[in-house]
Amino acid sequence: MTAIQGPSRAANKAQSRSASAADWSLTSWRGKPAQQMPVYPDAQAVAGAEARLRRYPPLVFAGEARKLKGALAKVANGEAFLLQGGDCAESFQDFTANNIRDTFRVLLQMAVVLTYGAGVPVVKVGRMAGQFAKPRSSNVEKVGGVELPSYRGDNVNGFEFTPEARIPDPERMVQAYNQSAATLNLLRAFAQGGYADLHEVNRWNLDFVRTSPASAKYEDLAARLDETLNFMAACGLTSATTPQIAETDFFTSHEALLLQYEEALTRVDSTSGDWYDCSAHMLWIGDRTRQPDGAHVEFLRGVRNPLGFKCGPSLSTDDTLKLIDLLNPSNEPGRIVMIVRMGADKVAEKLPPLVRAVKRSGKSVVWSCDPMHGNTETASNGRKTRHFDNILNEVKAFFAVHRAEGTHPGGVHFEMTGQEVTECIGGSTEITVDKLNERYETQCDPRLNASQALELAFLLAEQLKAERLSVQRARPAA
Repeated sequence: MTAIQGPSRAANKAQSRSASAADWSLTSWRGKPAQQMPVYPDAQAVAGAEARLRRYPPLVFAGEARKLKGALAKVANGEAFLLQGGDCAESFQDFTANNIRDTFRVLLQMAVVLTYGAGVPVVKVGRMAGQFAKPRSSNVEKVGGVELPSYRGDNVNGFEFTPEARIPDPERMVQAYNQSAATLNLLRAFAQGGYADLHEVNRWNLDFVRTSPASAKYEDLAARLDETLNFMAACGLTSATTPQIAETDFFTSHEALLLQYEEALTRVDSTSGDWYDCSAHMLWIGDRTRQPDGAHVEFLRGVRNPLGFKCGPSLSTDDTLKLIDLLNPSNEPGRIVMIVRMGADKVAEKLPPLVRAVKRSGKSVVWSCDPMHGNTETASNGRKTRHFDNILNEVKAFFAVHRAEGTHPGGVHFEMTGQEVTECIGGSTEITVDKLNERYETQCDPRLNASQALELAFLLAEQLKAERLSVQRARPAA
């Protein structure tokens, strides 16, 4: 486990070795324009919460973040595939062991299916243990003629539509830390304690196929997975003899939106002298906060974690290259994940110029598809929703662009849950607009439920397998 030093003990050492720039400091973001940040009414209370967080232990360690960066470097080189998924926004109210277990379980199931399709390892990164803050398109929300500040996530203010709940409260950052610590503790136990055993995960997948309305479509893939595991067992490769079958690596990520929280949990790694944001293994910058001269880019360029930034339809090629240069000046493989969220109707037009520009520049990046955020719509009953077909179509278009450009489609990024909610319409379970209210539980954006997420994984596995066979056929004979 990598040792961590407090900022006051090793700041000079870290500053001299920071890979981003000599003019970066832990607080330099405070002199930059900051979008989507809450305005706290009590500055003294904010300072008190930050001071406590600075004294708390790190949630993750520098060595773990470096391990993820190494895995993402393989993704960038086409030797692995990234699966990133979890809640749109974690909540204090829904914090239970069962919810954590069920989301982790579905991610494992998806990863096993995608591993079979891609023929390479799948890097598993959860939107968990820190995904609390949410950017909003408006600073205010209106209900029945009443206007209040927008809900910005449970680590900022409350979801209840009352004046008291919507006041930003810095004590929520401390509660978010405690919930994240407990979530990470459980995730590590699941990942290393036998719950992630491949045989168990595959049994769950077989159960899903048997009960799925589209079971015939997936039976062949599930049966082949079962045959593979049986063959491995016959060769003596079991969870008792091979730890890799019983254990897995699982990493956490969230949008680095609330910079006071991120700064307070940033530490100096004693082995390298570099700064690491120890709130998560990977952080990303949202589409609304990726301004090259903004506070969020300024803060994250100085920490050594793997980083992502969202690529919406308004992102220009100039800003794309500028962001990569700012965040990864040494062109380190595995450092940058470009999370594409264009919308199913825009990705074929908007993505190719970005891919070509990055390819020409020689930059090493992971290209990942977020087919959720560009496909949000309002249903006839007033609910925000997403259509399963649009989600799948954006992924297919993302793959088609990379196939045409000769680049590697490196991963996918989903908002999903392990519960059988009714928030996204479509899929083989045929959720309709009329069924949205049955279990519409999200506090922000609509999520794929467990069945829809796993169904999407099976469909993606077929796509990945076809892509892999196409590449193999195109290679000249030796």
